[in-house]
Amino acid sequence: MRPRNYTDEGIVLARRSYGEADRILSVYTLNHGRVSLIAKGVRKLSSRKRGHIEVFGYVHFSAAHGKSLDLMTEVEVIDAFSEVRKNLKKVSVAYYFMEAIGRTTHEGEPNRELFGLVLEYLNHLKGETSLKKLRLEFIYYLLSVLGFWPRGKPLLDPDAKLEEVTERRMFSARVGKKLVS
Repeated sequence: MRPRNYTDEGIVLARRSYGEADRILSVYTLNHGRVSLIAKGVRKLSSRKRGHIEVFGYVHFSAAHGKSLDLMTEVEVIDAFSEVRKNLKKVSVAYYFMEAIGRTTHEGEPNRELFGLVLEYLNHLKGETSLKKLRLEFIYYLLSVLGFWPRGKPLLDPDAKLEEVTERRMFSARVGKKLVS
């Protein structure tokens, strides 16, 4: 039997409003893979968790298993990537990273190498100037880590391969391409 409560660290991939004051979060975690969590009351002005659950934020959190969604009970920011948030082009690339992870992974499938890759590229993004090169490199390593492309083999069109794997166009890719081409 699994324990009712757990703690982990993760990167917020996406969030959407739910009900009057709640949010549903998609978080890629170190030990549990991608998980969906409900954060109760975070849209209220008085919520202390409110600023801790921004997309592409690196967080440490506690959660309790629920019937359908796990309930986030506590959250603390490890790195908000504020250097990235100050630059619109870098923000668009960070959102692209999050969408790519969200579309290529499944709930409850942990991959420590992938978690490390995402953190590494978010940290590279802080000081990077060649954003298109960084984005294409990220896609290559993402596809390699997940087993969609052989390691070491050149990939001529990473965008096309990613769209083939996800079987859909990436929404933020167009923004990322337009801004950083």
